[in-house]
Amino acid sequence: MIRVVLPPHLRTLAHVTRSAVLNALEARYPMLRGTIRDHVTEQRRPFLRFFACAQDLTHEPPDAPLPDAVASGAEPFLVIGAIAGG
Repeated sequence: MIRVVLPPHLRTLAHVTRSAVLNALEARYPMLRGTIRDHVTEQRRPFLRFFACAQDLTHEPPDAPLPDAVASGAEPFLVIGAIAGG
């Protein structure tokens, strides 16, 4: 696997966003399509949350840039299953 690290000014042009990350993930692993986002609306499935750099990014716009530490590969982008109880 090749890892490409872009400087900040090029990361902006590359549009490293939650939507772009999930598109790439679903393209690489088609069996995930529809499990993280709805097939039609591409809205997040219930009980899934997105975190990065100790921040909850779940309610950020899908096309908002990810934190620089995630875009640079220094920090992971986490898809977490939320737990509900009753």
